[in-house]
Amino acid sequence: MRFLKGHGTENDFVILPDLDDGLDVSAALVAKICDRRAGIGADGVLRVARTKQHAEVAQHAEVAEWFMDYRNADGSVAEMCGNGVRVFARYLLDAGLVEGTEFVLATRGGPRRVRSEPNGDITVDMGRPSVLGESTASVSGHEYPGLRVDMGNPHLACAIGDPVVQVDLSHQPGFDTGVFPAGVNIELFNPVGVSRVVMRVYERGSGETRSCGTGAVATAVAAAHLSGDTTGTWTVEVTGGTLTVILDEDTSYLSGPAVILASGELMLAE
Repeated sequence: MRFLKGHGTENDFVILPDLDDGLDVSAALVAKICDRRAGIGADGVLRVARTKQHAEVAQHAEVAEWFMDYRNADGSVAEMCGNGVRVFARYLLDAGLVEGTEFVLATRGGPRRVRSEPNGDITVDMGRPSVLGESTASVSGHEYPGLRVDMGNPHLACAIGDPVVQVDLSHQPGFDTGVFPAGVNIELFNPVGVSRVVMRVYERGSGETRSCGTGAVATAVAAAHLSGDTTGTWTVEVTGGTLTVILDEDTSYLSGPAVILASGELMLAE
């Protein structure tokens, strides 16, 4: 099968164009593709499919021709990925599969409008974040309270006093499985200036990644709540670069780079 490799602030993905809906992409195959030693290596897989051919998103076919079928590195299905949407959009633009600089994509988290900026960045309308209350993450023996934010996928964003660069995220943080029965993406962040934070993330199904788009928005929401101002523009510094999050009364926007690095033929078998 044909593949491409891309990243958004070093959150990297293997793109599988499946324009005729002929690929059988199992969890085992995804895990092999994402293996950084025995596969191509990635934080996840983006399968490019036609929206009308998939019952779970077919209701959006009139507004979104293309469906981002996103899988985590372990093969599990995910609802949404902010960096993945931007890389997915970059592929569609480069391949000539969409017209103009603004269009809508279908995701399991709902339709997402994207826009190609003059500087090459991709901006995504991420929808209105849902703030669901508080919970606690356990990381290396420390308990960190955080804000539960739903971005189409679940997040727990925790402001911590320890420098995030010094925290050990090599293992799955603990969390309340009663609150998050399907797992959760956990963000740890330090406010470092006016409307600016430094963030690290442990993504369910992938482990620590160098960036997380939905996590950046969830972090900006949590930081905004701490500051007492729930709107405005936030700069989120992640391990792989810098993202911009805009919060207003009705929705949120994520903006940053999206790059296609390579393409080729994949010969992995299950």
